[in-house]
Amino acid sequence: MILKNKIAVIYGGSGAIGGAVARVFAREGAKVYIAARSQEGLDVVAKDITGIGGQVETALVDAFDQQAVDRHAQAIAQKEGSIDILLNAVSVQHDQGTYLENLSMEEFMRPVNGFLKPLFITSKAVAPYMGGKRPGVILTLTTPGSKEPAPGVLGHCVVSAGTEAFSRVLAAEMASKNVRVVCLRPHAISDAPAAGSYTKDLFKTHAEYKQNAAGQPISEWLPNSPMAQSTLLKRLPTLSEVAETAAFVASEGAGAMTGAIVNLSCGALVD
Repeated sequence: MILKNKIAVIYGGSGAIGGAVARVFAREGAKVYIAARSQEGLDVVAKDITGIGGQVETALVDAFDQQAVDRHAQAIAQKEGSIDILLNAVSVQHDQGTYLENLSMEEFMRPVNGFLKPLFITSKAVAPYMGGKRPGVILTLTTPGSKEPAPGVLGHCVVSAGTEAFSRVLAAEMASKNVRVVCLRPHAISDAPAAGSYTKDLFKTHAEYKQNAAGQPISEWLPNSPMAQSTLLKRLPTLSEVAETAAFVASEGAGAMTGAIVNLSCGALVD
């Protein structure tokens, strides 16, 4: 129970990554507050958590609405006294496969606004209630696109690099408040499409898929795709691996880790 008595808040808690992390956090003893725009998805995660005797509360919150997120974070802090862990797992559908010559400004900015805006809003809302006598942890999510010079994914790679920069700078700001900031960098997650991830549709626009496997279900193509074969381990990470690592990083066992990128890319990048 490495997160026993911790208060964790996950925005995007109905998604594949957010839900997987919420389940592991609860198993490890945290009380988990999950928020998203879909009650149906939240109910599925909450049912799994209560089924193992975990503690969970759900809320319909639009992570792009700063006032709504502020109210949600404040309500949790007033009830619990503080917030110990924050994960922003909000994701948006965006383009992967269009080169600059055909890429519109709207398509380029969609992932920039779609990922960085809720990251800023949720961090700003929760941070005032973290740290002090109870160490806090802010977890962020990025991809190997932060460093990979891959064609056709301009907006995606820019937002990945921006998330890592955001995490490093925020770590410097929050250190004096006893709050750590750690960025998790998985690759494409092999079993995420089967768990309902938006990547089920996202990778249909990916250049590798269009060239080599058009028509094949993403859940079958992805685990053995060129992306998987290009990693050192010749595979992609799983939801379980990401969630278990998130729980460890959020625990006191990783108390010396901040301002860091945790590379879960199976060797797509070697730092």
